[in-house]
Amino acid sequence: MSSSSRPPSRRPKSKPPARTKASSGKSRPAPEISPLLENRPFGELETGDHASLTRTFTPEDLETFAGGTDEGAGDAGDEGTGEDPHDRVPLAAGVWLESLVATALATRLPGPGTRLHRLDLRFPMPLLVGDTVGVSLTVRAVESDALGPPRARLECRIANQRNETVAEGGAWIFVPTRKIRRPSVPRSAGGRPAPGTRLRALVDEARAARLRAKRDPLRTAVVHPVDAPALGGAVDAARAGLITPVFVGPRARILAAAKSARIDLRPYEIVPTEHSHAAAERAVALARDGEVEALMKGSLHTDELMHAVLDPARGLRTERRMSHVFLVDAPHWPRLLLLTDAAINVSPDLAAKRDIVQNAIELAHVLGIARPRVALLSSLETVTPSIPSTLEAAALCKMAERGQILGGVLDGPLGFDNAASSRAARTKGISSPVAGRADILVVPDLDAGNMLAKGLEYLGGARLAGLVLGTRIPVILTSRADLEEARMASCAVALLQVLAPRTKGAEGT
Repeated sequence: MSSSSRPPSRRPKSKPPARTKASSGKSRPAPEISPLLENRPFGELETGDHASLTRTFTPEDLETFAGGTDEGAGDAGDEGTGEDPHDRVPLAAGVWLESLVATALATRLPGPGTRLHRLDLRFPMPLLVGDTVGVSLTVRAVESDALGPPRARLECRIANQRNETVAEGGAWIFVPTRKIRRPSVPRSAGGRPAPGTRLRALVDEARAARLRAKRDPLRTAVVHPVDAPALGGAVDAARAGLITPVFVGPRARILAAAKSARIDLRPYEIVPTEHSHAAAERAVALARDGEVEALMKGSLHTDELMHAVLDPARGLRTERRMSHVFLVDAPHWPRLLLLTDAAINVSPDLAAKRDIVQNAIELAHVLGIARPRVALLSSLETVTPSIPSTLEAAALCKMAERGQILGGVLDGPLGFDNAASSRAARTKGISSPVAGRADILVVPDLDAGNMLAKGLEYLGGARLAGLVLGTRIPVILTSRADLEEARMASCAVALLQVLAPRTKGAEGT
């Protein structure tokens, strides 16, 4: 993927665009950077290594881990029975304690990439609602042979606030073989990330990467921003240290929208144009001249911006087909999910789908997914001549085998149920390294992708960010309906894309 990583040092040779005075007002502080999770892979993990984790067993945990049983029921109907309410919680408490050990293995020692082989716990003392416990892990053995992946045995002890042992035993694991660093994800009471948490963590990661690279925020042309959402999203991203916005469009309308929304534009540059079509052309020209490093859609239609981007003579084309990727932060999925293409390519042919897949794989690499699992979606799991998407999915898998698609693991055709659920795949007799573990979903066409993305957002509670790939510089497509974390995360992905070669080199990944 071609994108510029050059700092914005050039200025127009002609008279510079109109610029407003600097603001002396206070701006709200940027969010704090989330801590990174870092594992200890094979070669670093040693006997005697130790880690711990502290949690409190809350009523919400009891309700979650009791499931549909009467363990989580209230006291109604128990009057006069003499039953201790805590007598109903042992099973839920045991499951919760096991989940804590798994969490400690996945986030503390060895950390991300760990696979659990066997867990053997004993529970000598009851756990009560309100108890605060500490999980202690100690590595007792690390071994490797030619028969399989490296393994380790860890001693586990969980003690309450009175230092009484409530659980003890051992965990046998498969040790990760590569170094992984990623932002931590705060959890809700039910154990799932709160909506938008992963997108906010992505913003923190991008800010941290920019500070490590010691470079300025991404100089970004915001195209035709003549309403409050477009202006506010760009200014929020600027305050977070992600971008330096250059507002391109009708000056009077931009200032009127800012005044109405009480947004201070004095610190930022405005490049005046007559209308939205001219704004798109001017922004693309700024990009071609090296004056900006990214484009951000404002209040104009997507096709109007993309018409200027796709112009054969003056646009931002590369030899790669352009495509769009949604980053999906879904509450019921354990990590960010990439969905493509639901915004640009209406009915892509096989050659276009090859580029769509490759673009998404390369973005996954930028996000730290070393070998993403790609699910090629269709309505059926079998190759059926009357359904072209099944034929194209099979062809794409063969292209990956022959080195025409690099850097990912492909499987398809897969129905959405099989891509999202390994249980559904097993029920249908599908053996797949991708089923139930997909990092990237590739849809047959724009209609299917757009409906899937909006269904995940409006019925599934997902948060979406998005970016156009295959261009000379990142193109950030936003919607007036986007929430703040979606706009911020889109800017963060663009920044990470520009920083990726430098960041990877610096970290040795």
